[in-house]
Amino acid sequence: MTTIRESDFIQSIADALQFISYYHPQDYLQALAAAYDAEQSPAARDAMAQILYNSRLCAEGQRPICQDTGSVVVFLKVGMAVRWDTAKSVQELVDAGVRRAYLHPDNVLRASIVAPPIGARRNTGDNTPAVVHVELVPGDQVTVRLAAKGGGSENKAKFAILNPSDNLVEWVLKTVPTLGAGWCPPGMLGIGIGGSAEKAMLLAKEALLGHIDIHELRARGPADPIEALRLELFEQVNALGIGAQGLGGLTTVLDVKILTYPTHAASLPVALIPNCAATRHLEFVLDGSGPAQLVPPSLEDWPAITWAPDRTARRVNLDTLTRADIADWRPGERLLLSGRLLTGRDAAHQRIAELLARGEPLHAGVDLSNRFIYYVGPVDPVRDEIVGPAGPTTATRMDKFTELMLSQTGLIGMIGKAERGPTTIASIKQHGAVYLTAVGGAAYLVSKAIRSARLVAFAELGMEAMRELIVEEMPVTVAVDSRGESVHHTGPTEWAARIKSQTVTLK
Repeated sequence: MTTIRESDFIQSIADALQFISYYHPQDYLQALAAAYDAEQSPAARDAMAQILYNSRLCAEGQRPICQDTGSVVVFLKVGMAVRWDTAKSVQELVDAGVRRAYLHPDNVLRASIVAPPIGARRNTGDNTPAVVHVELVPGDQVTVRLAAKGGGSENKAKFAILNPSDNLVEWVLKTVPTLGAGWCPPGMLGIGIGGSAEKAMLLAKEALLGHIDIHELRARGPADPIEALRLELFEQVNALGIGAQGLGGLTTVLDVKILTYPTHAASLPVALIPNCAATRHLEFVLDGSGPAQLVPPSLEDWPAITWAPDRTARRVNLDTLTRADIADWRPGERLLLSGRLLTGRDAAHQRIAELLARGEPLHAGVDLSNRFIYYVGPVDPVRDEIVGPAGPTTATRMDKFTELMLSQTGLIGMIGKAERGPTTIASIKQHGAVYLTAVGGAAYLVSKAIRSARLVAFAELGMEAMRELIVEEMPVTVAVDSRGESVHHTGPTEWAARIKSQTVTLK
């Protein structure tokens, strides 16, 4: 009988979460490098280069790939002959490993979990509790499959119960464009088909833990209907032209993974969950011999792709910028920002809205007149860092606050990731403001542009507190200009048309 010691299990969970925070899976890197080589959209190609270069920097510096270091989900297969040397529950064991990983002093990971989910929503401080699924199986080992799932992609999960006669491909092709770009493509789609409502969602999540092998499948051809369905969806989703970061291009997904389960004759449950550019997952087996041994990849395994600021990019001094200065910026234009900007996410925007509603002044240091706000919640710094990885969060969540911010604070620009909704775009146009995007999945690279950071408001919000950053040549792209034109509309529309007209070829 195998005995799994408490200390071995906890250490293995902690080591695995640290490992995946800074090492991309090699199958993802290879697939993204191949997509980069084939890409013909300059904007998408630049975004992929930033993601790949960021990945190498993180591997070298052992720092998080993305500032959103994810919520932890664990799938355990526990052999029924296993004996546990612990008084803790499986949930307590996993949470102890998560706590150890996320508070590691050499590589602090961002705590993003809040409790309760409704009401106070206070940060738990250590990213616990994890979401744990346990299956008892024959044998005397424990197989652990875990992932750190970013909120931007998790928020795009979709579920439907179709009629058995409905066309599943049509549903997916109708659903994917509604996801927007907040899930940071290019990534993977996990699809669960069958079972019940909850089973389909679990299948979709577990599907994302599989290896990327679509190019091998294309080379040999499908062996069964599910493989044929994977190929069809891979080709048709990429033909939508959404592209990297939603900017328009040839590759939106690097793979489509499908798991199925028998279902009721009257039902066709279908779940779709995307995985982002910060793909983080790992599998290991515990057999009682000690903690899992994780072998670091060689830096030689990373694609020889680097990134440097575009020489033709417009250099912008944020400290002297006015509304008139931004009037001639155009969608898709690349900028390098230098100077002061403020940070703020959901909770900070809510606090500002409450202060303005009560007629109270904003905190000293929160002067938004002719300023830009960056939607970010950075990782805490370690060693000599100014801040930790500091990539953008999904801007769409701030849409409800945008009119208030533009009309009452003097704000002239916002920086985030993904698209803005039509009402927000109308507000941007009305006030002659702009919206810029930074690359989601390039958080460590972005942090290299930050020269100083100081807390200015709402310290109790932790990673959501407002800070003033001084940046030097921070790379961004104009997403919505002062006329209300959005690259997240024009880019995919252009590239879908080019693909359909066969002026470009998907590889």
